[in-house]
This record gives sequence, C-alpha cells and structure tokens, in this order.
Amino acid sequence: MSTNIGKKVRSVREAEGLTRGQFFELTGIPEGTQKYYETGRVESVGSDILLKITLHPQFQKYALWLVTDTTSEASGQISPALSPDGQSSTSSRRKDQKAG
Repeated sequence: MSTNIGKKVRSVREAEGLTRGQFFELTGIPEGTQKYYETGRVESVGSDILLKITLHPQFQKYALWLVTDTTSEASGQISPALSPDGQSSTSSRRKDQKAG
C-alpha cells in the first residue's frame, strides 16, 4: 500500500463527518496513528488497521474501494465521493452525533 491509503482513510473519516477522536471511538485506531497515516508520515497501513476499518459496520461500504480502488454500487460498495455526507442508507447516524 502506498501513502494513498492514508488519504483514503482520511476521506472515509471526513465523508462520515467524524473527528479523529470519534473515529478512534469507533475503530480503536489512536488519533496519533491516524494523523501519521493521513499526512503520509507512515507510508504503509497494516492489515490490522484495515480490518478495524473495513469490519466496522459503518465503514464496510468503503471496503472494496479502500483495498482495490474500485466500487460496486450494486453491491453497496462505494467511495466517499459517492457518499459525500456518509449516508448510503435511510438511517442517519450523524444527527445523533455532537459537534466538535
């Protein structure tokens, strides 16, 4: 994986409207680690980190894109660009989140 994966992680987090702290609460990936990936300071993301993201129900829709850079909308696999507000279903998770 290249530094591109760090940018993808950031795209997912931002598409979902999450701070690094909120992303940590959901995935267990420390904020400092996220920052290193997102800024390219660490160039490779381990499989354990990818699994924490792709196995979480909120982020499963991005799994194919994160790993292969492709999407399959028919299968519910999208990129953040296809879901800029992080919503791919009728349920809203963001309305219950606090700003900050």
